[in-house]
Amino acid sequence: MRKTFRKHGMWTILIILMTALVLSGCGTAGNQGGSQTGSQSEPSAQPPKPANPDLILATTTSTVDSGLLDVLVPEFEKKTGYKVKTIPNGTGAALKMGEDGNADVLLVHAPASEKKLVDNQTAINYQLVMHNDFIIVGPANDPAGVKATKTSADAFKAIAAKQAIFVSRGDDSGTDKKEKDLWKAAKITPSGAWYQESGSGMGQTLNIASEKNGYTLTDRATFLANKKNLKLEIVLEGEASLLNIYHVMQVNPEKFPKVNKDGAKAFVDFMVSPETQKLIGEFGKDKFGQSLFFPDAGKKDSDIGKAA
Repeated sequence: MRKTFRKHGMWTILIILMTALVLSGCGTAGNQGGSQTGSQSEPSAQPPKPANPDLILATTTSTVDSGLLDVLVPEFEKKTGYKVKTIPNGTGAALKMGEDGNADVLLVHAPASEKKLVDNQTAINYQLVMHNDFIIVGPANDPAGVKATKTSADAFKAIAAKQAIFVSRGDDSGTDKKEKDLWKAAKITPSGAWYQESGSGMGQTLNIASEKNGYTLTDRATFLANKKNLKLEIVLEGEASLLNIYHVMQVNPEKFPKVNKDGAKAFVDFMVSPETQKLIGEFGKDKFGQSLFFPDAGKKDSDIGKAA
């Protein structure tokens, strides 16, 4: 009896010991597996946290109305951790924000006006970003016969002679400045009921011209982005004088210490980086079958003029 007990007792002890060892091994293996999983999995990339994350971007309406900044700004925020407050306006108003120190960075398209800010050191880190072109659009029936003209000056002369409705932005934007230059080249001072000012951005001006069966000058990108809702078509394009060049620049922190110097520099660097330039060049191709903007970082304005 004692021998049987001892025999069974020994087996019981051995079973308990073996079970403990197995459980211990499983626990260790589980922990090792957990450690290996943890070491192998890469933590999700988190954007840096800038000391001052708020960045004010003053820009022309065309970069917004075309949808370009809907693509670029989220990408910039993801990469850098900055949060961008985009204020779309006419280029004149955007430049004024820079002059008053009320913006950190500017993205605009009126080179002659921009140069003044660069020359007086209100703006620094002035970089060429991209270009597209201006076009004249109007009703399909083309009452002024603009399609038969070959230059923007002749087109404007035809519109004025016919007194066909022309809707001007009238907001001191880059487009408005270009339009005024074209009227000057045509040696015409437009006035009368046929010449109307919207005082609005490009998208709204296009809508008004469409509703009134009139003509207007627009950048190609905004027109194509809104074309499906417009009763307008391109009546003149391709002239070298209709080139539309965009620059980006920082507001000078030495003049305005409160501007976000680091954020502005980060945005300029982002806009001229190869990755962003590729995004700019691809923007619009899938939807419109053509690029809405052409990347130009590293070039000179004179190079763009020659290319056009």
